[in-house]
Amino acid sequence: MAAPTPSTAPSSPPRGTRRKADELEAPRRIRALHEDVVNKIAAGEIIVAPVHALKELIENAVDAGSTSLEILVKDGGLKLLQITDNGCGINKDDLPILCQRFTTSKLKAFEDLTSIGTYGFRGEALASISHIAHLAVTTKTADSSCAWKAHYAGGKLTPAKPGQSADPKACAGRQGTQIAVEDLFYNVPTRRRAFRSASEEYAKIADVVGKYAVHCRNVAFSCKKHGEAGAGIAVPANATVRDRIRMVHNSAVANELIDFDIANPQYGFRTEGLVSNANYSGKRTTLLLFINHRSVESTVIKRAIEQTYSTFLPKGGKPFVYLSLDIDPARVDVNVHPTKREVNFLNEEEIIGLICDEIRTRLGKVDTSRTFMMQSLLSGGKTPSISKANTVPEESAGSKTASQRPSTSVSKAASTQRPYENNLVRTDAKSRKITSMLPQTQRTSSPSREPALDGAVYEYNDKEPTICRLTTVKELRASVRENMHNELTDVYANHTFVGIADERKRIAAIQGGVKLYLVDYGMVSAEYFYQLGLTDFGNFGIIRFNPPLSLHELLEIGVAQAKALEPAELDFDWEQVVPAVTEQLMSRKAMLAEYFALEISDDGDLLSIPLMMKGYMPSLAKLPNFLLRLGPHVDWNDEKGCFQTFLRELASFYVPEVLPPEPRRGELEDEEVAIRRTELHRAIENVLFPAVKSRLVATRSLLKGTIEVANLKGLYRVFERC
Repeated sequence: MAAPTPSTAPSSPPRGTRRKADELEAPRRIRALHEDVVNKIAAGEIIVAPVHALKELIENAVDAGSTSLEILVKDGGLKLLQITDNGCGINKDDLPILCQRFTTSKLKAFEDLTSIGTYGFRGEALASISHIAHLAVTTKTADSSCAWKAHYAGGKLTPAKPGQSADPKACAGRQGTQIAVEDLFYNVPTRRRAFRSASEEYAKIADVVGKYAVHCRNVAFSCKKHGEAGAGIAVPANATVRDRIRMVHNSAVANELIDFDIANPQYGFRTEGLVSNANYSGKRTTLLLFINHRSVESTVIKRAIEQTYSTFLPKGGKPFVYLSLDIDPARVDVNVHPTKREVNFLNEEEIIGLICDEIRTRLGKVDTSRTFMMQSLLSGGKTPSISKANTVPEESAGSKTASQRPSTSVSKAASTQRPYENNLVRTDAKSRKITSMLPQTQRTSSPSREPALDGAVYEYNDKEPTICRLTTVKELRASVRENMHNELTDVYANHTFVGIADERKRIAAIQGGVKLYLVDYGMVSAEYFYQLGLTDFGNFGIIRFNPPLSLHELLEIGVAQAKALEPAELDFDWEQVVPAVTEQLMSRKAMLAEYFALEISDDGDLLSIPLMMKGYMPSLAKLPNFLLRLGPHVDWNDEKGCFQTFLRELASFYVPEVLPPEPRRGELEDEEVAIRRTELHRAIENVLFPAVKSRLVATRSLLKGTIEVANLKGLYRVFERC
């Protein structure tokens, strides 16, 4: 039969072409995938790269009680990945089902998932490896007279050579298990071609081995490339955690670590580890995170720690952190990721907050030992030296001669190139200001009277912090994080306060790197106090009024102020405002006292308002308007809307007020206004902006209130042409 001509040959529509309803074929039948296809798909999810296969093998070896692990790698693990341990070994009778899926000695019932205390539990690691590599297992138990060697393919025993028996063979060997994985991804060519270089894969393997070598105490680790005499990583079993970090990373990190330990029975967790102090500053964050002794990754924890360190390290500096979290297994879900790289646990936000607070406290305590570069100003004194305060006794420091002192820092400083002029930062946020050296009375414009807040007395009680478990509050916090602008957050986290540029418009100047910005500090403080209200929800301080203030009279003052601002022709029944707002607040006084520390007596007296920040007092002249707006501007019918609108009104109340313009030269200013102006300037510079620097999450809405007005690099290019 003649072949059909091109014009008559049947053709199918090209891929991706939409067809009309009358052109559709009959629905295809659903079939079960072949078992081999299913196993390869599952293997591809668990073993993504050689490093994932090694991680599973290391965890199995540690679960077996090993005290020594020897790892051999060839071609980045694609050609050979071998791990030898001295653990309890595998019984010969268990070898036939060793590489079958979901065969495990650690899990019996589904309920056991709530109390997992081991690394492995699903029995998928060896099964997955056997489907995409040639797998050989040599093992010996303590009661066995010899070792047994078995080969696997597709989850089943296979002969070492064609024609031989697939049963395990007796051989010589020491107690423990040796697993050799050869030709990884030999039957998945697309996956194998995706790897770029063997050196890159070995670097990933060394990183994982290094993490477990630091964490697994009393376990020796050795990792080397095939054909090389020396090991890339060698850690003895008796090394301490600090020594393990020194061997795996370097001495520069190990010498600048401080111990970290925190426990909280309420959330059922304990954390210990080592974190770098303010002397260490790396190019990128090194986070060794273990949850219930399992190496995991957490972007949320990493970002929170970086934000905590940003106030202690220079711009661009990153910390080294090793954390081991022990959490009640009933609170942890370890089965959320195929490679067990991520886990979920309860009260994540609260636990991270406690960890960051403890890190901040530890860094503050060791600030006296920070290292600084100093240079002598005497003639001939051109050699910089390192001085470390409160770390070396005077006798030992003075007993060394000049020739005996280390000169490493000298050569390093001498080789440092001077930066270009257009990259120099003219203002350093960490430099001490001359005003801090003056006596307290010289720092105020009114020597005869100190600012009121400087003499404020704070009383402390033993009330335990309330843990907020309200879903609506957590959603509002999450909304803030979702709207975060990363670049703008970095600007505020590393800025230097320059001064108030326009008091009437509430404009301040700040410097970020080599850029100068004008910011609307009214808008910035409103967002900051709103976020502070979400963070401290239910745990506000209290400003008590003695004697109490009449709520009815305050609302009448607020109505009078509002009427003065409204047009005279506006037809509105102001007589009903005060009773309506009073009834609204009185009916919800229990909730206001519990969540917001706003207490109202049964007689209608205002007893207290929330204290959000020590050292800063909001303008009480705004109090009547604040109380008045709580009636119509708070959504009392919806829980989430109520919390959001109330905290917005509270933040607006705490925003610095606008004072009358300063008098002209020769004119006298009212003494009370002058004192308030001085106090306001002090609070903005020394209280508000430092708090913004340490805690503000800059959202996209603040882009409207932040304007770049100067860029040193751009100005340098302009003047370069002149």
